[in-house]
Amino acid sequence: MENKNGLNDNNTFAEVLYIKMVSINPGLADLELYEFQYLLKNITPELGWENLKIIPMKDLEKLSQDENTFLGIQLNPVKREKIILDEKILCLDQILMFGLVKEEYPIEWVNDHFYFDIRSFCFFFRTKYFSPETLKHFGNQPLFAFDQKQIQFDHVQEIGYKEFKNANQEIDQALIKILNQVLTVKGSPLLITLAGPTGSGKTEITERIHNYFAMNNQRLTTIEMDNFYKDREFRDGKPYGPHVIHYDLFIKAMQDILAGKSIDIPSYDFYQALSSHDLDGNLRDGKTSIHIEPADIIFLEGNFPFYLPDFDKLIGLRIVYLTDDPIRLKRKWRRDIDYRKKYDPVGFVNRFFRTQFLRAKEIYVPLMKVSDLVVDTTAAKLWLTPELANEIHISEKVAR
Repeated sequence: MENKNGLNDNNTFAEVLYIKMVSINPGLADLELYEFQYLLKNITPELGWENLKIIPMKDLEKLSQDENTFLGIQLNPVKREKIILDEKILCLDQILMFGLVKEEYPIEWVNDHFYFDIRSFCFFFRTKYFSPETLKHFGNQPLFAFDQKQIQFDHVQEIGYKEFKNANQEIDQALIKILNQVLTVKGSPLLITLAGPTGSGKTEITERIHNYFAMNNQRLTTIEMDNFYKDREFRDGKPYGPHVIHYDLFIKAMQDILAGKSIDIPSYDFYQALSSHDLDGNLRDGKTSIHIEPADIIFLEGNFPFYLPDFDKLIGLRIVYLTDDPIRLKRKWRRDIDYRKKYDPVGFVNRFFRTQFLRAKEIYVPLMKVSDLVVDTTAAKLWLTPELANEIHISEKVAR
């Protein structure tokens, strides 16, 4: 194998690539070169690196914004009775690595558009959550910024709950104080929608908020939006929207609980992918509803388009709880693969690669454009709309 850098064998190629990849992901410095070579061997092109063709950077950038790039990813392709990495993901890895060695792709450009996960040993497109429109919505600057504690995770391959919780402690405490201020100004009952990508920490922060307000003798309840899902067989292939949930039951339940009434909502079985209610909203024989008592604060947790006009007026506060994709992936390696053993590891990589862009485009980016508050735990920044900040008379002294 020959190129302008004199790389004429796979060992030399690996040595040069290893040095460059440490600049992409510092955690690779914890690997010996021979360990890196083990990983690299799994994705080495059958015909050799020298037969690859460089793709122009502008074309790769276009791919990162094209939903067809992600829709075409197979979740569980099989070869020799084993689930394998989708061919398009493998090709992207090979092209980027070859381009780095050939010095066709600057490291800064790669880091701006991609991130590299050590455990899956592949590149992922970097999701851009903050659009110019979103930044303008929040006055073009965060209201509070803290030390970026998640930087400590740069070297690790997976992240546990305790480490994640400790890294977010300061920004989470600020969020709780802001919520307390919102409740003081707006009064109760207060309906709060909490959305965020899987692995961002929604469930954990809701639990900590619950504990805080419980200690102050305030009632808080959490409603899982997922329980309103219709059967997966009905939902498959459909975009998020009122038609994929028991929407009439949902609206009625929200109206009742805000009026101080107890409610009974559907229950969704994730193992069987079935709702307790049929498609017409009737309780099925042998199934039970979930009973929920009224509360001062009602947290509606889930990734539904909460900006729908007929529901929007019921919401007291819209929150997006955001953690950047590389961190969430490391969390999911520990939680979903090591502990829950929820997916085949290679199928998990295919799934994560496919869904992150699609979910961001469909759910989180639109929600951020209309939310009142965004918690960006990775950047350690709290974004409040100027309207909310003025309404609750928030200041830095309140949050710290």
